[in-house]
Amino acid sequence: MSSTTNGQWYPPEWPARIRALANGELTPVAPRRAATVLLLRDALPGSAGSPGPDVHMLRRRASMAFAGGAYAYPGGSVDPRDEAPVAWAGPSRTEWAVRMGVDPATAQAIVCAAVRETFEEAGVLLAGTSADTVVEDTTGEDWEADRAALVAHELSFAEFLGRRGLLLRSDLLGAWARWITPEFEPRRYDTWFFVAALPEGQRTRNASTEADRTVWIRPAEAAAGYDRGELLMMPPTIATLRGLQTYGTASEALGAAPAQDLTPVLARAELVNGEILLSWPGHDEFTKHLTPKDDGARPGAADGPSDTPSPSGGTPA
Repeated sequence: MSSTTNGQWYPPEWPARIRALANGELTPVAPRRAATVLLLRDALPGSAGSPGPDVHMLRRRASMAFAGGAYAYPGGSVDPRDEAPVAWAGPSRTEWAVRMGVDPATAQAIVCAAVRETFEEAGVLLAGTSADTVVEDTTGEDWEADRAALVAHELSFAEFLGRRGLLLRSDLLGAWARWITPEFEPRRYDTWFFVAALPEGQRTRNASTEADRTVWIRPAEAAAGYDRGELLMMPPTIATLRGLQTYGTASEALGAAPAQDLTPVLARAELVNGEILLSWPGHDEFTKHLTPKDDGARPGAADGPSDTPSPSGGTPA
């Protein structure tokens, strides 16, 4: 297959793995639970560009084994300790469990992972000293020491909040989507996507060792960069960006979260007369037809546009 003209991330080894799976030569690995956050902020008055809020994105380092060079959002795997008792404000664990269709312990772990990873990778903390307050500043050596300890797994998130007298503000998050990595991919994640607004007074920064750029960008502009083949993205990233384009403010997007469909999206790969039909249910734009001669190569996209730096001076996942 000729290389795609858009920025869809597509590993060249997928066709061989798809055929191996179809032939019973490949056993799918169990996906790891994960969470990622579409962090939003309202555009500054008078700013140019398409309407709507900005979204914070990271670009994964090209050296990363999984989706190197792709733009994504802050996020990562659930830590087993995310199920530990944690100071909590907002909708209860049971309410989150009903919304997400999981048990309360799993719901807490995923929500906790979303908040923790946002702090670890973007320096933004969705927590406060009470149910109606939010930390205003997370800069300084003491905050950085705690963030580094979290990344190194030397400190659990519950311990981090406890020592600072903070509550996790689950009401600042909205569950947006759920995508599961295809069965033929060796690194699989069951990822929950959340939306959240940047708390007043806080600033993002590139705190992730996995990213070489960060940016605030309008969803429509990021999607246009993908369509031009300038920004490399995985299907769930571009799909969620397109879903944000209809909202004028961060609060509108958060208000729409309860109505979002959380049915897991899992790619399907079928062999038909020797050809591969690869599809993502509900997302026809990602469908691919591969013949035995197709290598599916997608070596990567350009570095992308000269994006506006984030407030912290960083430059996206």
